[in-house]
Amino acid sequence: MALANILLLSQIAGHVILVILSLCMMVPLGMSIHEFSGHCLLFTTGKWREEDGMFEVKWASTGFCNFPFFTAIFLFLVSTLQIYRYSRMKDEASFLSLFVDVVVGIWMLSFSILSAVMITLGFIVWCEGMTERFPSCETAAGQNIIHGDQEHINTSGFYMEMGTAQFGAWGSFAVTVGIGVIALLKLIQNHQVRNIKVSMYLERQRLVNQHQSACQPPPTLVKEISQK
Repeated sequence: MALANILLLSQIAGHVILVILSLCMMVPLGMSIHEFSGHCLLFTTGKWREEDGMFEVKWASTGFCNFPFFTAIFLFLVSTLQIYRYSRMKDEASFLSLFVDVVVGIWMLSFSILSAVMITLGFIVWCEGMTERFPSCETAAGQNIIHGDQEHINTSGFYMEMGTAQFGAWGSFAVTVGIGVIALLKLIQNHQVRNIKVSMYLERQRLVNQHQSACQPPPTLVKEISQK
């Protein structure tokens, strides 16, 4: 029982941390999409024009930003629901409920690792273009690098925003690993307890049957008594 309580408290703490980390993904990604006028800088490439020194952008698909953004929303909603559910849990969870927790944990883990890899690799591609002109990607933040009809794009915070999103994504991945392991441990523990209960019941029935057989007189003795 003590182990079950520790695992339950660990799950609640993990989901609380996951809510915070999902916000670390959701808010910066939303700000970046807004500041880049609906464009996504992840995996975006381009070339520097020699005549004016501006960056001629070849925008990547917005899906590279939308997937991590919706992953953050998914993690936030699931974690909020799980915190509410666990905090009100009084009875021991059923096997089906624990199995669902494991499946949900696998989905959370898969989405978070895909988002983390997508943000990291996509940001590396963008920074490779920036470092062709600037000494570091951080230096390019806030510089006037995009010209023409895209002057309204604000590049001042992209480095901090993507850095925060990376932290939130990789942190979410680490926490979802822990949450998934705890859910799997609870499922295994529940399965073992069920097996023990079944084994104890079968052993009890065997002992009862054995006791009843020992208390009954032999058939030959019953026959002799009936003849007399």
